Amino acid sequence: MGLAITAIYVTSVADEPLATESESEHYIKAAEIVEYGRPEKLFLRSGVALVMDDREGVILYERNIDRPRPIASLTKIMTALVIFESGVPLDSLIEITRADRDRLRGTGSRLAYSALISRYDLLRAAVGASDNRAAAALARTYPGGKKAMIRAMNTLAKELGMRHTRFTDSSGLDNGNVSTARDLVLLSAATEKYPLLREIASEPSFTVIDHASGQEISFHNTNRLVQRDTWDISLSKTGYTSAAGNCLLMQTTIGNRPLTIVLLNSWGKYSRYGDVNRIQKWLLNAEQNVPPEQTASASTS
Repeated sequence: MGLAITAIYVTSVADEPLATESESEHYIKAAEIVEYGRPEKLFLRSGVALVMDDREGVILYERNIDRPRPIASLTKIMTALVIFESGVPLDSLIEITRADRDRLRGTGSRLAYSALISRYDLLRAAVGASDNRAAAALARTYPGGKKAMIRAMNTLAKELGMRHTRFTDSSGLDNGNVSTARDLVLLSAATEKYPLLREIASEPSFTVIDHASGQEISFHNTNRLVQRDTWDISLSKTGYTSAAGNCLLMQTTIGNRPLTIVLLNSWGKYSRYGDVNRIQKWLLNAEQNVPPEQTASASTS
């Protein structure tokens, strides 16, 4: 694992407002976290891991961040981003059909065939609850159909500089959906253009309406951490297939530090959450390990 301080420059970081005087007084620079936090001692159970300080665009921790891997349902963030980029109306009603059925892995859905769901609610179900049928319906009704959707996803990936990323479907069920942790940081940064997308990705629970029957259908976010008041999460997406392992893409704030966290190929069902908690504990301890004179120097530099 390389431990040199690494910077990823993204437009969103440059566009962030400058810290206030009060924030600057208490802000410990990323360089101090790397120097005094001993990231090489951080033990995580994910095969790929990246923790980035979003304020400075500096990687605090990295493991195999340029290794392409299947990303499972993290794919749905790009699916939603392409929908927003296309400008298609979000209030349009879309009928769920048998063409949206998961024939690859046989996963189920709470969305019944013949249900009429708004595109907005399909986005909520696909991103927040990781519903594969919703993702399939979004692709089927994209201008030009599924093939056009996949082309748009791959084109946008190139435009964002995601050099090691490829998409083959809208849900992530296909193992041909691959990316790297470094590329996924760029994807997460691109969502800042669409606050509504970030909102639906981090809703703890929600209901969508079947306009054919009038029925309300309840969903819960697949990231258990968004249910907890102790976490401040602004973007979230989980994923799992046997090839991808358990995956997590998350933007959160720990202490006063905005972070992007990417975890891929986590071997246990709950280990990605354990890893996030270990990252939180490590980061807070790292800040305490920075000598006071270094903190004072950072606030006045």
